[in-house]
Amino acid sequence: MMPSPKITRESRVMGSSNASYASTGNGKFEFSSLVSSRTPLSDSPSARLRASESPVRRKDSLSSQQALPEEDCMKLNPSFLGIALRSLLAIDLWLSKKLGVCAAEHSSWGSARPLMKLIEVSGHGIPWIAATLYCLYKSDSLAEKEVVLNLLFALILDLILVSLVKGVVKRRRPVQNYMDMFVTFSVDKYSFPSGHATRASMVSRFILNHLVLAVPVRVLLMFWAIIVGISRVMLGRHNVTDVAFGFLMGYMQYSLVEYLWLSPSTMPVLFSL
Repeated sequence: MMPSPKITRESRVMGSSNASYASTGNGKFEFSSLVSSRTPLSDSPSARLRASESPVRRKDSLSSQQALPEEDCMKLNPSFLGIALRSLLAIDLWLSKKLGVCAAEHSSWGSARPLMKLIEVSGHGIPWIAATLYCLYKSDSLAEKEVVLNLLFALILDLILVSLVKGVVKRRRPVQNYMDMFVTFSVDKYSFPSGHATRASMVSRFILNHLVLAVPVRVLLMFWAIIVGISRVMLGRHNVTDVAFGFLMGYMQYSLVEYLWLSPSTMPVLFSL
């Protein structure tokens, strides 16, 4: 028995939509298995290849391969504070080199180098300690001994604190410096802070507060402290920031000495010697 044209047309339509028919023994067609056994498009090798080559996948894989460690990201993206500090350091080094006009004999102000070295000696710790010990020996009254003894304490405290800060910071001296300084120690190879600046600032404030001096002498004392700091840069011994911090540190050291002031009531043993 021949199938009718209607059935033939329906079988063709259903075949195009992934349906299939099976013929039975009586010549009729039945709906058999209509689920397609073909591999889905997304699971085929070619589909996986195309997915792996998609721009999104390539971008993700590239970003994962080029991921930088956190510290490298910090170096590539420095903070505003880091940029500012580096800029200030560059300005400090440039300005210190420009002002080091007495760093050598062949410098622009090389003829003034002996005078600068004389000022350097006037701010050194050894002459100040030696002069203070002599004044302590010559002191007659208890009030004089108290002032001179605290000045000696301030000078020793200055040496200790400056050495500690230099040992921690370990900033090298400027490249234009010649190591021909007056009586150096191991920590004197470091630059920050300037010991001459701390001493000049502290001693001048101490004397102005505890000695009765005429106005010209007071002005001369302040001028001496400023010249000592400037001479450190002109000789190439220190950078500008070393001297600036030294002045600030010396000013604060005097406040510490006032707080730890040695008196006959607190240290009677020292005043009985």
